[in-house]
Amino acid sequence: MKKIEVLVIGAGAAGLMCAIEAGKRGRSVVIVDHSAKPAEKIRISGGGRCNFTNLHASPENFISQNKRFCVSALKRYTQFDFIDLVNRYDIAWHEKTLGQLFCDESSFQIIDMLLDECDAANVELRLNTEISNIIRRDDAGFDVTTRTGAQWTCQSLVVACGGLSIPKIGATGFGYQIARQFGIDIVPTRAALVPLTFDPDMRADMGQLSGISVDAIVQCNKKQFREGLLFTHRGLSGPSILQISSYWDEGDAITVNLNPEEDAFDLLKSAKAESPKQAVHNVLSRILPNRLAQMITARHGLDRPIGETGDKALRLLATDVNQWSVMPQGSEGYRTAEVTLGGVDTNALSSKTMECRDVPGLYFIGEVVDVTGHLGGFNFQWAWSSGWSAGQVV
Repeated sequence: MKKIEVLVIGAGAAGLMCAIEAGKRGRSVVIVDHSAKPAEKIRISGGGRCNFTNLHASPENFISQNKRFCVSALKRYTQFDFIDLVNRYDIAWHEKTLGQLFCDESSFQIIDMLLDECDAANVELRLNTEISNIIRRDDAGFDVTTRTGAQWTCQSLVVACGGLSIPKIGATGFGYQIARQFGIDIVPTRAALVPLTFDPDMRADMGQLSGISVDAIVQCNKKQFREGLLFTHRGLSGPSILQISSYWDEGDAITVNLNPEEDAFDLLKSAKAESPKQAVHNVLSRILPNRLAQMITARHGLDRPIGETGDKALRLLATDVNQWSVMPQGSEGYRTAEVTLGGVDTNALSSKTMECRDVPGLYFIGEVVDVTGHLGGFNFQWAWSSGWSAGQVV
C-alpha cells in the first residue's frame, strides 16, 4: 500500500485545481479517474472552446439550498484569479455575450494548462483507474483500493468526480455513493441546464418550427432570463430555456415572451386600422419568423384579413406572442444536461475548506456539491473556486 498525503477522485476542473494547489504546498498528491482522458467536460464545453469563466460571476448566479455557501470560495478565488492564470499561459480569449469568456482557439489549451500546472506541482495522474473500496482508518486517514488492486493510504480524500450529467463522457453517481457511505445527506438531484420537451401531441403541432430561433424572455417560478430560444423537433432549447430549466419542476408552466421589443397587440391594432386587407399572419411576421407567425395565427383560426378580426381575438393572439404559456412534459435528462442540480448537502461541509464537518479529512468539491451555476461559465468558476479552497488545506 502506497502512502500519500492527498488522493483526489476525479480529474475534472475542480479535481485538477485542488491537486495543483495542494501540490504547490509540497503535499504528495495523486489524482485518479476512471476515464481514459482527463477533463472531458472541459474538452466539450463551449463548442470546443471552453467557456472557462464569467466576468460577472457572483453568488447570485448560483442555486443551492444554502444560498450563502458559495460566497467564501467565490470571494477567495475569483474569476479574475483564473483569468490571470490563463493570461500567464498566453491563452488568447474573448468575451461573447453577458460576460462569458471563451478561448479563441481550443478548450485543449485550458486542459494543457492545468496538466502543466499539475506537472509543475509534482501531481501524479492515474487514468483508467476505478475505485472499488474506501475504508476510514482509525487514525482518521483513508485506505483506498482500485479494481486493479492498486492501494493507497492517504490523510486527505477529495471527492471531485462530478454529477450525473452527460454519462457518455463518463459521468456517474460515484461521488454521491461515497457521501452516503459516510452518512452525508444528498439533496435530491435532477438534470439542469437542459432542453425541455413537449408531449407527443404538442410535438406534432410544433414540429414544423424546428430550427427557428428568437430572442425571448422566459419566466418560471419568479425567475426570468432573456436570451436566445430555439425550437427543436422535441421541444425547446437555447440559452434562455437551459437557464430556466434549473428553476422548472415537472408540472410547472413556463411563460415566454417571443418578442420582448414589441407589444404584439399594439402592432396588430395599428395594422388593422392602416392595412385592414392584410392577412393576420403577414402582420405578425413583421416581428416573428414567418413559420412561427403562421403557426400561431393558424392555432387561433385567424386565416383571414386583419380588418375582419375582432379586437378580442387579436388580444388573445398577442398574448401568445408576449405571454405564451406552455407546459413542458419533461426535459432531455442527464443525457444532454450540462450540470446536475442538487448533490452533497452543504450543511455537511465547511464553506471555507469544503471539508466534511463530521468526517475530518474528507472533502467534496465541484459539481458533486449542491451548488449549481447559471449557464455561461459559472459552473467552471465554482469548480476553480471550490477546488482552490480545498487545495489550501488538504
